[in-house]
Amino acid sequence: MPFLELTLPCSQVQQPRCERALESVGALSVTLADAHADEPDEQAIFEPGVGQTPLWNEMRLTALFPDGTPAGLLLHALQAADEGIDWSRAVFQDVADQDWERAWMDQYVPLQFGRRTWIVPWNHPLPAGADTADAAVVRLDPGLAFGSGTHPTTALCLQWLDELADEGALDGARVLDFGCGSGILALAALKLGARDATGIDNDPQAITATLDNARRNGEQDRLSATLPEDAADGVYPVVVANILASALVDLADVIAARVAPGGHIALSGILAGQEHEVIARYARDFDHLQAQGLDDWMRVSGRRR
Repeated sequence: MPFLELTLPCSQVQQPRCERALESVGALSVTLADAHADEPDEQAIFEPGVGQTPLWNEMRLTALFPDGTPAGLLLHALQAADEGIDWSRAVFQDVADQDWERAWMDQYVPLQFGRRTWIVPWNHPLPAGADTADAAVVRLDPGLAFGSGTHPTTALCLQWLDELADEGALDGARVLDFGCGSGILALAALKLGARDATGIDNDPQAITATLDNARRNGEQDRLSATLPEDAADGVYPVVVANILASALVDLADVIAARVAPGGHIALSGILAGQEHEVIARYARDFDHLQAQGLDDWMRVSGRRR
């Protein structure tokens, strides 16, 4: 069904009041976006720490109301709900309903990483001409978009796993995906020859997404996913951690302890220029550390002593 959409600029300080007022007058949903998202100096917000909810200083708040809601009466109700907000800046428009999953699928096409690895929407065929006999295909659910391979940090890790597979380093290996998100890296490792994989993430929704995608790919018996506090002890010959540079540095001892002697590690989620600190932190435990870049992002890989 169609909706009435309200868009309002607001500050971080005003945001809770605006959201409460909108919900009090019947908003079906309220979403937030960076007010300066289209500007070169936008304020980027990446994955927050546990218990944190970072917001932009200036936001664009969007609310949806049922079709036929009178904009004028809604504006009066909002002014009555909170007179301290300048509701005159609100902009209204009618928006048509659409199949959001279908719209996502239309934009998301199969992607190839390295020689064999393909990330594909769950009901989409491989492109004509792809080597289906040798392809390592991971199929993802667009409704659980914690990682789809389109971001450079994920792409760098997928390329690394594909290269390890060509070297035979994944054959029969146990793999740890630290900060698993959608489980895309763990699943790619399994499709490339790993024996089993474990995902760890501090977000329960990421655990749900990983297990859902494991079932979708027929890998539910070889892929487990858990919160950090529930993870079993153990070391792995292959570990990949696609989080953030600050977290990689803070968790260096924890991550290094998970890598078996002689094991391979890949660290991603690192902005260009941050790789030096990451390399310095991991140099005490790893040899052959090297950085590989894609766009503005870096991946650091090496071998455990």
